[in-house]
Amino acid sequence: MDTIQILRDLVIIIVSAKFFGLIARKLHAPQVAGEIIAGLLIGPTLFNLVEAGDFLSGMAEIGVILLMFSAGLETDIDKLKKSGVKATILACTGVGVPLALGTVLYMAFYGFAAPGSAEFTKALFIGTILTATSVSITVQVLKELGKISTDVGTTIMSAAIIDDVIGIVVLTAVLGLKDPNANLAAVCIKTVAFFALSVVIGIVIFKIMKKMEQRWPHNRRIPILGLALAFAMAYVADKYFGVADITGAYVAGIILSSLETSDYIDRKMDINSYMIFGPVFFASVGLQTNLRTVDMTILAFSLAFVIVGLLGKVVGCGIVAKCLKYNTSDALKIGVGMMTRGEVALIVAQRGLKAEIVDSRYFTAVILLIILSSILTPIIMKAIYASDERAAAQGK
Repeated sequence: MDTIQILRDLVIIIVSAKFFGLIARKLHAPQVAGEIIAGLLIGPTLFNLVEAGDFLSGMAEIGVILLMFSAGLETDIDKLKKSGVKATILACTGVGVPLALGTVLYMAFYGFAAPGSAEFTKALFIGTILTATSVSITVQVLKELGKISTDVGTTIMSAAIIDDVIGIVVLTAVLGLKDPNANLAAVCIKTVAFFALSVVIGIVIFKIMKKMEQRWPHNRRIPILGLALAFAMAYVADKYFGVADITGAYVAGIILSSLETSDYIDRKMDINSYMIFGPVFFASVGLQTNLRTVDMTILAFSLAFVIVGLLGKVVGCGIVAKCLKYNTSDALKIGVGMMTRGEVALIVAQRGLKAEIVDSRYFTAVILLIILSSILTPIIMKAIYASDERAAAQGK
């Protein structure tokens, strides 16, 4: 691609992504939804102003790594330790139920396949997309209502963190099955080996970085080395263990998340991600999606995908919360609070596209799920809390 053409494309992507991102935020929807819509408008779906190419794909890849590195940095290890059995059980069902329902959904539309076949792996990957949870919208609602520090609020956030960790492991395993010569045991062994090595490397790196931050607090060399660690872990994960590179980046973030300067590192990463790499990634999702090719089957599948995606979290987490002695209202809050999807679902879908497990048609379903879950979650959450307040007032 010509350099001048690249500059032109970047101008169009950044301006349109930020414009529609701001509109989305004004409408109380995730900014990423607006950036995706921008990609749809400037891509083959409508105006065809920008064409996805190797350079933009490379920038989008960096954007994904930065996003997952930031997600790791924002992981609260202490909260994970204190979350206890309840949050862990909720997270397991929050992953397991959508995974199973998504797998069955795909096979119901496109035919049942034997385990180990390419079609079964594709079905399993569709289920994997549904395992992701993004509670940023839920957190905003809980803050507005003053419920963020309640038992329900803490449980939702803790379960979401553990949910992401389990989801990354599932993604790694499913991507490993893409190799026709691979078997589940080999994939699991490689995955365990990577995480075992990560623990050893993580302890050493953490001690070194801890000494550095004590000597040079809030010095730019710390985030620079942190970024280098993210790229290094991403490379090692993919190159030597067959583990998704985003898993390596996520682990790098977790390694540094307990540093006192982790927020400082995250802010520095966010500048690059927010200004250029993030918009390019989310807009590239729209660029790779051509809604003109969507037929009735894909449309029907997308609607079913959204329904299953929403109910999978509500049922999976809600029923288990009820079994864990939460009352009906609180169990429903937990289930609804876990049903939002965001950038992680997109990242998972993009990994499947890159690995040639699924094609870009399925981005339609993912985009719909993100938008609708982001709209419905705050409405339902506020309605449940309002109902509780009315019931309490009547009880008095």
